[in-house]
Formats: sequence, C-alpha cells, structure tokens
Amino acid sequence: MLSTLAKTQLDPLTLVHRGKVRDVYALTQHEILIVATDRLSAFDVVLPDPIPGKGEILTQMSNFWFHKTAHFMPNHLSTRSVRDALPRGADVRAYERRTVVAKRLKALPVEAIARGYLIGSGWKDYQATGKVGGISLRKGLRMAEQLDEPIFTPSTKAKVGDHDENIGFDQLVDLIGGHLAEQVREATLNIYRFAQHFALERGVIIADTKFEFGLDEHGKLLIMDEMLTPDSSRYWPKDSYQVGISPPSYDKQFVRDYLETLDWDKTPPGPRIPAGVIEATRSKYLEALKVLTGIELD
Repeated sequence: MLSTLAKTQLDPLTLVHRGKVRDVYALTQHEILIVATDRLSAFDVVLPDPIPGKGEILTQMSNFWFHKTAHFMPNHLSTRSVRDALPRGADVRAYERRTVVAKRLKALPVEAIARGYLIGSGWKDYQATGKVGGISLRKGLRMAEQLDEPIFTPSTKAKVGDHDENIGFDQLVDLIGGHLAEQVREATLNIYRFAQHFALERGVIIADTKFEFGLDEHGKLLIMDEMLTPDSSRYWPKDSYQVGISPPSYDKQFVRDYLETLDWDKTPPGPRIPAGVIEATRSKYLEALKVLTGIELD
C-alpha cells in the first residue's frame, strides 16, 4: 500500500531545506537524505491537500530514469542504502520508497527546460511573439504541435511561493558562465531526446520536462533532485494526441486545469482540492509509472 506523508520530521537529523515537495536532511559532509513528500505544488504554490503516495511514485520514477541515463549523464544518487541512512526509530516502511541518499552538490540557480512540443507557457509566448524563451520558431505552428527540433528554455529557480521566470540563453551565461551554460544545454537536450525515444516506444509522448543540475566538489556537472516525473514533465498518451488541442495527460495538468476554473490569483494560500481531483491525479501518476517503467506500487 502507498503511504501518505505531507511533512517529515527525522530527529536527530538536521533539516537543511524544505522545498515545495522535497525535504532535505544533512547526513555527512558529502551526503544528504532527500525525502519526496506527497505535497503538491501548482503554479509554484504548495496546495493544502497532499496526493497520497505521490512521493513514492516520484522517487521510483526518478530512480528509474537516473539509472537509465547514468551511462551518459552522472547523477546525484549515492550507493548508500536508505535503510542504513534513516535514523533509529524512523518508520522504514513510510520512508524507504520515497527517499534517496544523495551526494551533496552545489545547485545551479536555474531550471533547465527542454521543450519538444508547443504547449503551456511556451504556446502563450509563441502566440504573442512568435518565440519561446527568446528562440524564434517558424510561423503557423498550432497548439501541441511538435517542434522541428527540441529547444532549451531555462528559467530561474524560484523560492517557495515565488514564480519561476523564463530567461534567455544569454542571461543563463551571465548567471553561471558560458562553458557551464553550454554543458547544461547539451545535457538537457541529450537526456530529453533519449527519454522521448524511450517513452514513444511505450506509447507516451514527453511534451516537455525540466531538470536541475549541480556541481560536485571537483566541479563536475551532475543531474539532481528529480528526473522525468509527472511533476516535472508533461506526459501525453500517444494514442489520444491531437494537434490543435491540449491533450489529456498523465501529469498534474489535471490539477492545473481544475485550478484554472477557480477565482484564484495563483498566490498563496492555495485552494483546497476536491477528493475526486486528488484521486484522479493519483491514478494518472500510477498509470504513468506503470506504462513507462513497469513498476506497480499499489
């Protein structure tokens, strides 16, 4: 059975960061413990109602992709087991499937976004300017249409309660330097192309996704946090995809669509989510996990 965990407390470990979804604890000088809770954020606001088991689903999905891409992109996973790292007295069953031991990295202050289809904020930008993330696209593209080539459109990484802001590649260079910016762009597009091909063979379109990267003590670039989950990606069933409409999805677009019907200004506090929307979202996440990885948690 999937457990529900909205907030963690792992004494005597020191909590170093509580993010929108993940709680991070210090372990050693070189390692941290990352717990994916069942908190749900939308429009950069943490909502009051968790999605039962979401943290387990996200962690299992991320770990799957981290292992699938490790041959060409190193990641933050440590070889130390979660059971070994959890403090004495912690509920192993509640934490084991939603937790990883990870290397301590210096996180880059950006979210690296790959887009292969024209949807969401990219579609809005294109309608207004003919560009997405400062990149000019050909005229006449329609909603949800596949781009000629995947594009890299970074954004700032907002604090909890703030909104991410899209930036151009030149601004990314100003933030982290030219060489590192090129590395991040290349890694982002390489991972996306690999995952896109893998998913298509299983009947799933990855419309877009976002990654986070960090540097180890030697300055080596590693991917971190989460990877190709329904929280960080738009997943569309291939058999129901149509150009010109917003396709049904496996991700939290279901929640976003509900929130768009409300008189809410997308600032904290977030509104309550009906039980039916919570259960439908949970089912979508479980289906995505099963279709893409073969893992069944329920």
